Amino acid sequence: MAKSLNSKYLKRVVFPSGEQHNFLLKAINKLDISWFSFADKISVHKRTLNDWRREQYSLPIDIFYKICKIAELKKPKNTKIKDPFWYINKGAKLGGVACIKKHGCVGGDPEYRKKKWRAWWEEKGKFIDNPIFKRKPIKKPRFSNRLAEFSGIMIGDGSITRRQIMITVNSKDDKQYSSFIKNLIQKTFDVPIPICYYKNKSAMKLVVSRSNLVDFCNKKLGLRIGHKLRQGLDIPDWIKANSSFRKACLRGLVDTDGCIFNECHKIKDKKYCYPRLVFTSYSRQLCLSVMKILKELNFTPKLRVDRNVQLEKREDIIRYFQLIGTSNPKHKMRFKSYLEGWLSGSKRWF
Repeated sequence: MAKSLNSKYLKRVVFPSGEQHNFLLKAINKLDISWFSFADKISVHKRTLNDWRREQYSLPIDIFYKICKIAELKKPKNTKIKDPFWYINKGAKLGGVACIKKHGCVGGDPEYRKKKWRAWWEEKGKFIDNPIFKRKPIKKPRFSNRLAEFSGIMIGDGSITRRQIMITVNSKDDKQYSSFIKNLIQKTFDVPIPICYYKNKSAMKLVVSRSNLVDFCNKKLGLRIGHKLRQGLDIPDWIKANSSFRKACLRGLVDTDGCIFNECHKIKDKKYCYPRLVFTSYSRQLCLSVMKILKELNFTPKLRVDRNVQLEKREDIIRYFQLIGTSNPKHKMRFKSYLEGWLSGSKRWF
């Protein structure tokens, strides 16, 4: 016995007090059947029919007309047709008045509620073995090249709150790279990581909501919660202490906050273009750390305008991709284009 489809959202037929019960009783008598058979005949559950008999709820308009038809009853003159949820405004006003009388305001005192909740949490709540309050586990890996590259990505395009880690990249240029980041995090920490797209913006965000991962990134990896620059953004010591980790971290940094481009100058109506591999950061300390790593690897980096670390020699750029490499398909394509042009002797750069 199925209830009438979407009947709870139809208009309602409202009777004066006592008249709805009389209307249903008249239909029962006219048909000469039991209440159970009547419920089956109008395709509703017996409990629903009982609620209508007690006038706990008003009749949906389709059920009202159905009863009039099968019992051959005329529509009562003292009924009113009202929209669904017609009673909400009246009920809300009455509830608001009752709340003001009891508490002095609607909803009570929010500060008092917070105070009582904190007291409950400290005394009882945090000790309850409840899956809602229980932290979800993560895999906690040892220091590795994979973890160092993840740290470089987080230093570049990542951010950490008290409950989440987030990485924001360009939704067009870095779409393929976002898949690499997603797989890297899933393999490293064994956690799901959804990708959120910004509406009307060319950005996408990879988000992991795990307090355990936040604690691991902060306490184990040395990544900062909150505003990175205000807290002295730099490469963590555990990475600086290992040459292999330094290379992996540098790869993550350049893949997120680096680019390859042509620096062009016009001298006496003649245009000169030179290839550049650049890492950019507003943290001077981070720039100096990147400079130091590159110099230790026998590169000749330059620091421009206090925030751009540049490799300006073609030999350095080629050697960077041979020694450090990239996980970002965008950088691979641009470097390949440059390399093909250079090997062919073309003066065209990209």
